[in-house]
Amino acid sequence: MWAAAPLPLLLLLLLLLLARRWRRGAAPLEPAGRAVLITGCDSGFGHLLALRLHRLGFTVFAGCLCPGGPGARRLQQEAGAGRLRVLTLDVTRDRDVRDAKELVLRHLPERGFWGLVNNAGISTFGETGWLSMEKYERFADVNLLGSIRTTLAFLPLLRKYKGRIVFMSSIIAYFALGNGIYSMTKAAIEKFCDALRLEMKKFGVQVCIIQPGNYARSTKIQPPLSAEEIWNELSEEEKAVYSKEYVEERANFFNSILSEGSTNSNEVIDAMVDALTSPAPKARYMVAKLKEKALVLVCALCPTAVMDCILSYALSK
Repeated sequence: MWAAAPLPLLLLLLLLLLARRWRRGAAPLEPAGRAVLITGCDSGFGHLLALRLHRLGFTVFAGCLCPGGPGARRLQQEAGAGRLRVLTLDVTRDRDVRDAKELVLRHLPERGFWGLVNNAGISTFGETGWLSMEKYERFADVNLLGSIRTTLAFLPLLRKYKGRIVFMSSIIAYFALGNGIYSMTKAAIEKFCDALRLEMKKFGVQVCIIQPGNYARSTKIQPPLSAEEIWNELSEEEKAVYSKEYVEERANFFNSILSEGSTNSNEVIDAMVDALTSPAPKARYMVAKLKEKALVLVCALCPTAVMDCILSYALSK
């Protein structure tokens, strides 16, 4: 009985793959008359996505932390025919999220609210004991609770119009190399997405995760590190454990990773657009170099002890 079980399972998987390919071959979504809200549009992926969606014909609500900043001004210059609106949106503030929803409702186009892109995020480097509790709380509020806050606010609209929710994650959700605080928040948001994706299927709402590799040079989310600044922020207890030379080595290591980041942001923007417009979007879009994808695969398949050895070796170099 058990020997025959794999054949029906393989047939079912084949049918699912064929059905998916057929759906992805269908006509893409018509953007005109559909609204999308994007968080974190001051710079990076959010800024570029707002411009791309506007040019495709979407009505775009671009949430900016600094609506008077250079990024917001560049978006306002592109705002033709009222289809791109820049709004103040700090995802850590309930009031900002409520105001954003009211603005969207006042200017909702004829086909309604189609997409929410949770892109806002912050990054930093440092070993666990180097970071204050205030910094942990800040990261959790922006990278995790901020996305949950906006999702809960706009969920009724997304259910009504059977729209899409896109979350910005990272391959760092699978492993950490000196930035455990960032990895922690990305891993948590992925689990939130996994639960939400299953719950929203019955409403026709699609939930997608974007998992970029190293695009630090494109997004500028993490500026180069100053070992001196890190050292000065350490408590006396941490200074007694870690030497200044060690801090400099760690900073140089992380800066070398930043310098290797891809500058081709369009790869990630293409994935985000596909998540919003494809008739059959993927649950996960991993946009990364081959060696980064290989590392994720190793993390998924190898025992923890083996993975710890690999990462420890990388950190030692």
